[in-house]
Amino acid sequence: MTDTLDITQLLADYISSAATRPLPPDAAAKARLHLIDTVAAIVSGRTLPAGREIVSIVAAEGGRAACSVLGTDILTTPALAALANGMAGHADETDDSHAPSLTHPGCVVVPAALAAGEAQGCSGRDLLTAVALGYDIGTRVSMALGGSRFADAYHLSSHGWGGTFGATAVAAMLAGLDATATRHALSYAVQTASGNRCWLRDPDHRQKAFIFGGMPAKQGVEAAGFAAAGLTGVADAMEGVPGLFAAFPETAGAALAIEDLGSRFEVMRTTIKKWTVGSPIQMALDCIHEVVTQQGVREPDVADILVTLPSQRSRVAQSDMPDINLPHALALYLVDGGVGFASLHDHARMRDPEVMRVAAKVRVEPRLGAARGEQAHFTLTTTGGRIIHMTPQHVRGQPGNPMTEGEVHAKALDLFGLALGVDRAQPLLDALVAIESVADLRDLRSLWQA
Repeated sequence: MTDTLDITQLLADYISSAATRPLPPDAAAKARLHLIDTVAAIVSGRTLPAGREIVSIVAAEGGRAACSVLGTDILTTPALAALANGMAGHADETDDSHAPSLTHPGCVVVPAALAAGEAQGCSGRDLLTAVALGYDIGTRVSMALGGSRFADAYHLSSHGWGGTFGATAVAAMLAGLDATATRHALSYAVQTASGNRCWLRDPDHRQKAFIFGGMPAKQGVEAAGFAAAGLTGVADAMEGVPGLFAAFPETAGAALAIEDLGSRFEVMRTTIKKWTVGSPIQMALDCIHEVVTQQGVREPDVADILVTLPSQRSRVAQSDMPDINLPHALALYLVDGGVGFASLHDHARMRDPEVMRVAAKVRVEPRLGAARGEQAHFTLTTTGGRIIHMTPQHVRGQPGNPMTEGEVHAKALDLFGLALGVDRAQPLLDALVAIESVADLRDLRSLWQA
């Protein structure tokens, strides 16, 4: 029975002992790829509105010069660094995603781990362990709350709620908190976990960056900091009544917070995005890429494209943001012969007459009754009447169709180069590939600073 489980204590025990448990080689390798991918999202996100604008706020706050704001020369407090790097990590749709929990773990867990680890002078090996731990805890708590059902039933953001617990876990581990102090940290996470799904109406990805990345990363670092300073909390904040799971009886399943903990590593079930666009657009871009590169179809050959998506995802037909607008992304690919970070974030191209002409050929329709996680159905009709219908089961980068190490590295090099310069991209990638040999994270500052 779930009501007899001491979820808070079981999680606290697991978190506080994480540093003593070696990661399985496959989990360590996958965590390293997600670390690389998320640092690339943070650094490139610094060039986008949410990533740029949070810097001025953090700079004005000042504070103890302990932790890096990646892509700048600013050193600030752990909580503010986590906030700034979290917002940059989700300044667009470059970061990873975990479908079962409806969260984006990387943009929360990695900024929190970098801030807490740098403040403590932790090793790269401990950082990697903490990253895998954060994916395990944050996603499990979100699933225990109900994941997508939680988000739909209560209009709350599973990304912000689950992310707070992932960030708290990594900050508690890297601060060396024992099980009792970690239990208190989790109690503060219960009090601060938040986020409303009104982000669905965010017109420019600023508040979304805060809810998905910056806010939960900052709250997790602060929760661990409170406990480290000796503040105590409610012992059964998660499973007690009143408590976290009792507050959401329609969707919560508390036992999911500890299901297969230690044997199933959630980083293995997390998607690294091939394309720097929203998740619902990934499959459509996979399809147009295959049609162009493998079947030789070019823009003049295209008469019509129909993409059907689950109704919850079909809003990508009308977004004002270029990286979350499916017709625009497909039109860009056909006009340019490909897409990249720069073109997908160029708002002016949304008013390009040629791109607009091609985008008018693309229709997006909701597929009623489809489950949220179902992929796109893609149908392209050529001017000669040929019909190409594609329904791939897995997006490139999903666990069922993973990107290779080389593909992830190439994506990171491109993003590092755009933000830091080509000459600095390879040294930063090399350092992250060899992260387990780094004795003190502060030694990496010169690589990711502006």
